[in-house]
Amino acid sequence: MLRVTLRGHGLPTATLGTGETLLFGRSPHHAVPEDDPDDALRVTALALPRCAPHVSRLLGELEIGEEIARLRWHGAGETQVSSLFDAPGGARRVTLVEGMSLLLDEGENALVVMRGRQTARDAFEDLSIIVDVATSSPAPAERARPEVDEDLDATATAPSPGLVPLTREWYVALALAEPWLTGTDDYPRPPSNREIYERVLGWHGYAWNLERAQRVDDAIRAISSLAFSAKDDPFRAGAGRAQNVRFAVGRRTAEVRLVTADDLDTVERAAAKRNLPPVTP
Repeated sequence: MLRVTLRGHGLPTATLGTGETLLFGRSPHHAVPEDDPDDALRVTALALPRCAPHVSRLLGELEIGEEIARLRWHGAGETQVSSLFDAPGGARRVTLVEGMSLLLDEGENALVVMRGRQTARDAFEDLSIIVDVATSSPAPAERARPEVDEDLDATATAPSPGLVPLTREWYVALALAEPWLTGTDDYPRPPSNREIYERVLGWHGYAWNLERAQRVDDAIRAISSLAFSAKDDPFRAGAGRAQNVRFAVGRRTAEVRLVTADDLDTVERAAAKRNLPPVTP
C-alpha cells in the first residue's frame, strides 16, 4: 500500500492512497470523468493557486497503485523532476514533456515548473511541487474504549491521529523520543540531526534522504503538528531556542504515544536480526 502526499510552499496539501488518482494544474476539474461515478469518486482534482496564465489547466496526473506511483505529464511546458533514491548515483534529475510518464521514487520527488507561478503583473517565478511517496500499513482495528465522563475528564489531551508505521516520520519520531521511551529522560540534550539519521539508518537499513539536515527538520515539524494542538505547537508559536523546542517535541511524542516502547523494541529486534551473520551449512 502507498501513501502519496502533494505539497509545497503556498500550495494546498493533498494526501491519497492506493487506487486513487490526483489531477493537478491551473484548473484541472474539467478532466475529472463524469460518465462513470465510480471513477469520479477515485479521482481528486487540485487547482494550484497563483498559477501563471500560460500554465496548462491540467499539468499532471498522479496515479497511485499498490506498489508504484506514476506521474503522467499533460502540461504544454516541460517540468524538471528530481528525487533521491537508494542508488550509488545519489540524486537523479529528469525532464518531462507533454505525454511522458515517470515512476516516482519512494521519498521526496521535487517538480519544478519554470516560471509557473505569478508573483505580480508580468512577474513570474518557478512553481515548486513536492510529491512524497511512502509505504503504509493498514490501520489496526480500533479497540473498544471505556466510556469517559466528559465533565470529569474535560482537561484530558485529545487523542492523536497518529503516525503511519514504518514511514520516514515514524522512524524519526522513534529516534527523537527514544530517551523517554527507554526511561533515560535525563538525557542532557535532544538528539542531533546526524544522530537521528544514524539511528534510522541502523534500524531500517535505508534512511530516505535524512542525511540532509533540512529533511530531518521537516520531519520533526510534521511530528510536532501531530503531537501538539495547533494552538500549542511550539513551531507555530516560535517559542524558545531550537534545542528547547526539539526537547519538547521529543517528550510530547512519547507522552501522547505517537510511538511506543514496543515500537522501539520491534525495530531493534528487526535490526539485530538483519545484521546476523549468514548461517554456514
